[in-house]
Amino acid sequence: MDNLAQELILDAWHKKNAFYYLVLIPLSYLFEFLTWLRRWVYQIGLLKSYALSVPVVVVGNINLGGSGKTPVVIWLVEQLKQHGYKPGVISRGYGGENTLSRSVNANSSASAMGDEPVLIAKRCACPVWVGTNRVRTGNELLRAHPECNVIVSDDGLQHYRLKRDVEIAVVSNDALGSAQLLPAGPLRERLERLNKVDAIVCNGQKTIAEAYEMQLVGQQFYNLADENLKTTVADFKRKSVKAIAGIGNPERFFEHLRNLGLNFVGVSFEDHYEFTAQDLAKIDCDVLVMTEKDAVKCKPFAQPNYWVLPVEANIDTTLLPVVLEKIARK
Repeated sequence: MDNLAQELILDAWHKKNAFYYLVLIPLSYLFEFLTWLRRWVYQIGLLKSYALSVPVVVVGNINLGGSGKTPVVIWLVEQLKQHGYKPGVISRGYGGENTLSRSVNANSSASAMGDEPVLIAKRCACPVWVGTNRVRTGNELLRAHPECNVIVSDDGLQHYRLKRDVEIAVVSNDALGSAQLLPAGPLRERLERLNKVDAIVCNGQKTIAEAYEMQLVGQQFYNLADENLKTTVADFKRKSVKAIAGIGNPERFFEHLRNLGLNFVGVSFEDHYEFTAQDLAKIDCDVLVMTEKDAVKCKPFAQPNYWVLPVEANIDTTLLPVVLEKIARK
């Protein structure tokens, strides 16, 4: 979706104008029907689903980006490793360019592989593969890494071609406020879909009784030009600070910085924005702060005043036993 179309749709969501009711609402009904039809043909077997040789855990959402899915994937991989598993991660890779299954590492190009897979590879130190065909991608990963005994799928809740043993839906309270499907709202599926997943993780204070609460925590920054350098908000006092965010929900990152006591000016970009050196050179400040997801794209042209705030997912501890019990059945 180009920027003009995106702005037009977001404006219609806000204003509820004639375009919203005459165009977007009817299209959302069509989208809902096609979504239901696709799920139904998989359920009755007209389209076949394929299982991998190891358990599969899908971590996805029912709304457009910004729910906090990637921190959950990282948390889950780390927890599985601590419990003796050898996980691998598969992802579509943003942009759909990876028609062939390809391996990702911490030094891979974020523009070619996707910012989230590169970040996961960097943080998790486990096999990460991307490709539009998740079944093929999972099988390719397992052929290359036969030691892997569980696969975590980054996104793919609606990718019914891949059978799964566990479904985890990550939700954010702001997305739950809208009951409209695309393109009249941010939902990929109706909220009722949450009744069919194995676990719901709520980013922030939970508003669903049966959900598992997650808080994103992080206080220490690292320097993008020299990652051995670490600092805290205290070192940014009396300096001109700006923060950039090219993620699904920039305001969540900015609110985190405010809660740390940082005085800054926020600059938002669209989700998965492809930053260039020229983009950041135009931002006049002593200190430029960014998310880890944006940092993997800005690393090639890092400057000494670029700082990154990594965050960790702090998730209700009762979630992990549910996942372990389900994958142990296979």
